Amino acid sequence: MDDSIKRLLQRIIKRIPFEMLETTLEKWGRLTEAQRNSLDFTQSKWALTERLLAICEENEWSIKSITDLEMIYIIENPNLGMWNAFQLLDPDEGAHSVDLLQFKKQFKSHLSELIRHVSVKIKKHTDEAVWIRIAWGDNFSRPNHLKPTYVVHHLQTPYVFMTSLNSKLKPLLSQALILSTKHQTIKDANLRGRNLSSIRDLLMRQYQQEFPTKYPSPLAEKNQTLSNRHIEAEHAQAAANRHRMACEAFGRGTLPQLQSAVYKLETKFRDHTNKTMTEREEPFRCVVKFTSTNLLESFRHCASSGIASTPVSPLLSSVPSKGRNYFVVTDNGPGPTQLSQSQN
Repeated sequence: MDDSIKRLLQRIIKRIPFEMLETTLEKWGRLTEAQRNSLDFTQSKWALTERLLAICEENEWSIKSITDLEMIYIIENPNLGMWNAFQLLDPDEGAHSVDLLQFKKQFKSHLSELIRHVSVKIKKHTDEAVWIRIAWGDNFSRPNHLKPTYVVHHLQTPYVFMTSLNSKLKPLLSQALILSTKHQTIKDANLRGRNLSSIRDLLMRQYQQEFPTKYPSPLAEKNQTLSNRHIEAEHAQAAANRHRMACEAFGRGTLPQLQSAVYKLETKFRDHTNKTMTEREEPFRCVVKFTSTNLLESFRHCASSGIASTPVSPLLSSVPSKGRNYFVVTDNGPGPTQLSQSQN
């Protein structure tokens, strides 16, 4: 058995959590009934790996068979890496009629013309997403299957999601995608995160947003004085207004899970007590990054609870409204600092 096949199988088995290993192997479908029965899942993962290596050698599995196992695991568990969103622009006349067979043929052909040694595997998932696994080589070395790039694309949409892509290889992949989807160019959508479904739903506007118009005030308790009822009514109205404005900015339903938002500031320094910085001709540059396990939920809570001021600043509300979490903030003339449309 080729050492590269052995290393890849060992790496994949190591990556799959023990409690998911049996079901993943069943979905793989490469093991005979006798071989499945020979696997003892009460043993250690090391012992199971050794048995699978023996079966691999017995069946003379190719690298293609092993990468099938990896793709099954990655497709079922997509939130293992950092996904970057891109948008295809200027579609040709036939862009909306590209089917899966045509896309697969064109993509493999174009990428093979751009780089001599490359391995491409394409699968269509049950949610109609096309998953692409790319193992890169170069003109002199074979593809490295230990460091593949994954790409997800919904046909007839302009959106593409990529993970584990070397910047040197990005132009090659971009050109192959442009040609195979019949578009003119591709740009960074300035949206990235670990939850693939969340950044997809945010970019494609597929998550449910509810914008309620009325919020009932809490019932007043009995035996309260008139002044207390007035104060509590005023507080309740203020809380309802904050909640309304927070929901108008972010929506009322379950929000996509983003982990970060980055703001690159290129603005004038404003502080009348610091003339040295204020009078500089060069803009003040810094980067502000917000992080959370669910950033949009955190923003909404801060606005609703009064931690952040309302109406919600465009600096925050632009994340869901523009479908981005990377911004460049510049001075647009003499007015207040605004969000720029500059790209990364």
